[in-house]
Amino acid sequence: MNIYLPILAFLFLSSCNENVTSEVSNIKVILDTDMGSDCDDVGALAMLNEYKNQGKAEIKGVIYSSGVMPYGAGVIDAINRYYGNDKIPIGASYDSLVGDPIDKMQAEKLSKDTAAFKNKIIKNTDAIEQTQLIRSILTNQPDNSIVYITIGHTKGLYDLLVSKPDTISRLSGMELANKKIKKWVALGALKASNQEKRYVKDWNFFSNGTAKYSKFVVENFPKPIYFIDAGSDIMTGKSLANTPNGNIVRTAYRDWLWNVEKKLLEDQRPSWDLMTVYFAVEKPEKHFETIENGYLEFDIEKGCRWNKTDSLTNQYFVLQKQGYQDEISNYLNKMISKRGMEE
Repeated sequence: MNIYLPILAFLFLSSCNENVTSEVSNIKVILDTDMGSDCDDVGALAMLNEYKNQGKAEIKGVIYSSGVMPYGAGVIDAINRYYGNDKIPIGASYDSLVGDPIDKMQAEKLSKDTAAFKNKIIKNTDAIEQTQLIRSILTNQPDNSIVYITIGHTKGLYDLLVSKPDTISRLSGMELANKKIKKWVALGALKASNQEKRYVKDWNFFSNGTAKYSKFVVENFPKPIYFIDAGSDIMTGKSLANTPNGNIVRTAYRDWLWNVEKKLLEDQRPSWDLMTVYFAVEKPEKHFETIENGYLEFDIEKGCRWNKTDSLTNQYFVLQKQGYQDEISNYLNKMISKRGMEE
């Protein structure tokens, strides 16, 4: 049974009235993740929850759009609840067209351990269907207000864009995106900006059946797009070793590192997804360089590459500035472990 449908309207109304007291300008966010493929998705969601609790971001919804693995939504629910944010709406794919076929993080085990993690969602079908949720969130938000962040595949955003008018909104998905979304911040097209003009294929835009959806979204998204290429040499995870054993973030990092690489928390993991959230919320010029005047050329077979233009487009390529690895790593490690250390 979909446990959220009876309270869907309530969640939307309450989410519109969140009190944000931070002096820092807060942003309204939808996070779209492939939770379970890698542990940095866990770190990114933990970080975004910490931003919410600091008053720097409003999480309007979290989307799990990689339906091949049916337990990602349960891990999302467990993380949100660990941070005291159990009212955040969660949407998920009900199909199995896109996603990692290997449960690297043992998301099924984590989602089913409701005694430990208190999550109410276990399977994706316990959450709201993703397109229904995204359309509902956008309909109830001010114009040009939502930052849509993808740290996984692109099927969720694709499904929004091709959705038709319905009882939720008389607008098509493309019209809703154009009216309500401020920008799309995407971890994708890694290494596409290179002097050799090589075509590259990265995980989020090309793997697990997502390439054709990525191509459509990249070429048709109506608002500004920021492609993030950052985090490969920013290591995080060791700070979780000192947090309580019941910390879902610690457990997920520990399990992924051991299951996939036979490593420990001290060995850490690159922070692609965390850096994407960091840019979306704080956009620190000290740590990021934003390249303008260009566009992402996308070929399903060859790959993608960043091409320069003589004038501005709606696309931007964001690079991590070098020389700050330790500084950024320390900051991100602090962010993902702060909740656990306060217990």
